[in-house]
Amino acid sequence: MDRPDFQAEIRELNLAYLMLAQQMLRSDRETAMYRLGIGAEVADLVEGLSAAKLVRMASSQVLLPRFRFDDSLLAGLMAGNGRDATTSGLHAAIIAASRSAAEQCEGAEQ
Repeated sequence: MDRPDFQAEIRELNLAYLMLAQQMLRSDRETAMYRLGIGAEVADLVEGLSAAKLVRMASSQVLLPRFRFDDSLLAGLMAGNGRDATTSGLHAAIIAASRSAAEQCEGAEQ
């Protein structure tokens, strides 16, 4: 049985992600860093990529965007599961922000 080759789809997704990331960083760096889940060094790198380097990075076999969590509760809340689907997204954002802040503190201690 042949396994599908997702290289073209990965490249397209990576390219769209990197282009969006650059736009976000150039527009509002701090908010972009939070939303992308990246630190200052990665933000500098992505923001400074030339078009050729952006395409080269997008062409890697690695999927660049990733889930910033490994938590089924958080994933469920983001999908609208919970007691109140209207506030589930807000609840998920609060949890994600608190975890992001904790991870940044841990990173600074190292």
